[in-house]
Amino acid sequence: MRSRTIAFKLVVFTLSGTMAIFVSAFACVYFSSKASMMRYVEMNARNATHAAAYQIESVLRGIEKVPLNYAALLTSGDCKPAALAMLPEQMVSTNPEIFGAAIAFEPGASGPGSLYYAPYCYRGKNGGLKNVMLGNESYDYFTMDWYQIPEQLGRAAWTEPYYDEGGGNETMATFSVPFYKVLQGKNKFQGVVTADVALRGLKQIVSSTRLNKSGYSFLITRNGVFVTSPDSTLIMTNSIFSVAEEKHSALLRRIGRKMIAGGEGFAALPKGLLYPGKCWLYYTPLPSIGWSIGIVTPEGVMLADVLRFSRMVILIGLLGVCLMALIVMLIAKRISKPIKDLSATTLEIARGNLNATLPDIHRGDEIGALARSFEDMRVALKDYIENLTQTTAAKERIESELKIAGRIQMSFLPKAFPPLPGKTPVDIAARLEPARQIGGDLYDYFLLDDDHLFFTVGDVSDKGIPAALFMAVTKTLLKGIAEKGMSPSEILDKCNLELIGGNDSMMFVTLFCAILDLRSGRLRYSNAGHEHPFILRREGPLETLPIPEGFVLGVNEDAGYQTMEVELKPGDRLIVYTDGVTEAVNGAGEFYAHQNLISVLESCGSLCAEGIVSRILDSVKTFSSGVPQADDITLLAVSLTGPKL
Repeated sequence: MRSRTIAFKLVVFTLSGTMAIFVSAFACVYFSSKASMMRYVEMNARNATHAAAYQIESVLRGIEKVPLNYAALLTSGDCKPAALAMLPEQMVSTNPEIFGAAIAFEPGASGPGSLYYAPYCYRGKNGGLKNVMLGNESYDYFTMDWYQIPEQLGRAAWTEPYYDEGGGNETMATFSVPFYKVLQGKNKFQGVVTADVALRGLKQIVSSTRLNKSGYSFLITRNGVFVTSPDSTLIMTNSIFSVAEEKHSALLRRIGRKMIAGGEGFAALPKGLLYPGKCWLYYTPLPSIGWSIGIVTPEGVMLADVLRFSRMVILIGLLGVCLMALIVMLIAKRISKPIKDLSATTLEIARGNLNATLPDIHRGDEIGALARSFEDMRVALKDYIENLTQTTAAKERIESELKIAGRIQMSFLPKAFPPLPGKTPVDIAARLEPARQIGGDLYDYFLLDDDHLFFTVGDVSDKGIPAALFMAVTKTLLKGIAEKGMSPSEILDKCNLELIGGNDSMMFVTLFCAILDLRSGRLRYSNAGHEHPFILRREGPLETLPIPEGFVLGVNEDAGYQTMEVELKPGDRLIVYTDGVTEAVNGAGEFYAHQNLISVLESCGSLCAEGIVSRILDSVKTFSSGVPQADDITLLAVSLTGPKL
């Protein structure tokens, strides 16, 4: 673009602006049309789903009334099973929606010594009615849901779908109503009256409900199991949650939870979940049975009219842009000719000859002003070169001062290992690798008294000089605040209040701090939004140290912190780190992540603190080889080596 003529640039920029306006207008129209279409589709989906739900609800409500009436009749009358054996046939023959009906009695309720007594009538394959007596060793109805659920709940209830092998031999759902007999002033359970609905009837209603030929509908139970679906492999064997698990979709899991909770909604789904392409799902509950029905509509079909309109608008816009390009080219050529003449005479200045004389162009327009500006530029350029020389020297001084500041900052951190005077039962190693000349991470450790070691690791928000200053202030505050007898949470509370004062830039620091009792091995610790440390036990698997919830320091004066405890035994090692470790990136853009860190720690065996720190750093550097370090890396390892001498 730099080597192109002004005429060319004028055409390009003018057309670019025009295209930007056109694209903006097109986007506005497109998204408005899309939003209107989506509202229309949502309304149609809602109406269709509600109509199907109402139709199914009407069937289910009609079915429910029959066993409710017969149960009330049995409860109020004399339960003589022999006289009631024909009631199931009456229930089925007079109610075409009912597939089968039964009156199942408790043991002994149908007569002395009787165990099973359950007359059942259902519709055969040819449409005729069949009567059977349920109950034997292979069909123990006392253990079945349609009998146990109303008995235990003491009220009517629908079952989940099931295949009634040995009864109606049909996939069905059953509505069961308990009936009772008053004995000694109390209601005694006598049995249940049932009405079955065949799922093939519901499938016909659901399959006929859709917005277009490409969409489909499905029905799930209160547990999310598919009752109907175009994919026959899902029916009665999979749930919406198993599909979500297979597809690794948290969105589908959330929708499934809303559906089984009786929710209603309209949601967009990415391709490959419930449809090969992108689609929309409208779902609504069936309150009587606790199931939910959903309609899936492909997005491409929904937006077909919008896309056709968009293609027409684009074609008209391209024709208009081509016409405008021709007009702008003619105007640009007329304007650019004087500029070409000026360009030829300023070539010497471009080559560095600041003493070259510009042609005298006597014009009152922008071209004349440009010629005079070039003359002023030639004079000013000499002054600029002199100023640039001075600026370069100043920049070199700043770079030198930054290096000195980095060395001063690193001198704040303890670097002597082993770090503590005398014979102490603890081994410490720490390392800080700043991403820039100066960084925002920190670590520190010191003895509060002969028996208590305080140590901390932190990570300041941002980088550079502000982060370094905030790091120095935080480290100094911790050094001054931490005293014998204070808990880690009290130290964080005081440090937080001190950092908040005058923190107009709203910087903050994450921090993990702990106090180790060198005699007992008890470790008390607190946390302010920092990463979970790890404990590498001498004997046992690697552990993630549970940390209390705690907000970062320097932002909220009411944050409040907690202290937790854990016991370290001789040979145990605690590893604390900043997110510069887990967020290190390799050439493929992949993060080092916790899994790599855990793998390295599990390979450390009986390494000392320094060995662990070195191995982790080597692993991180190998992982991110060839990629500039993006964040500060800090590691601190504390090992309890044995009882104090």
